[in-house]
Amino acid sequence: MPRVRDPLVVGRVIGDVLDPFTSSISLRVTYGNREVSNGCEFRPSAVVNQPRVEIGGNDLRTCYTLGKR
Repeated sequence: MPRVRDPLVVGRVIGDVLDPFTSSISLRVTYGNREVSNGCEFRPSAVVNQPRVEIGGNDLRTCYTLGKR
């Protein structure tokens, strides 16, 4: 059986907060040169400026839903 590597599954967001789903695009958030991922901590001074958010996909006419608890 393959090991689960999806950080949302490992962090129990999928299953506890959201029902299981298949991701259709990539989402990447960075502060400076540091990528945000489960378990990483940032000092307040590192998050003074807004993050860079990259949402994958090539069709700008397509809308997506972001889940938030």
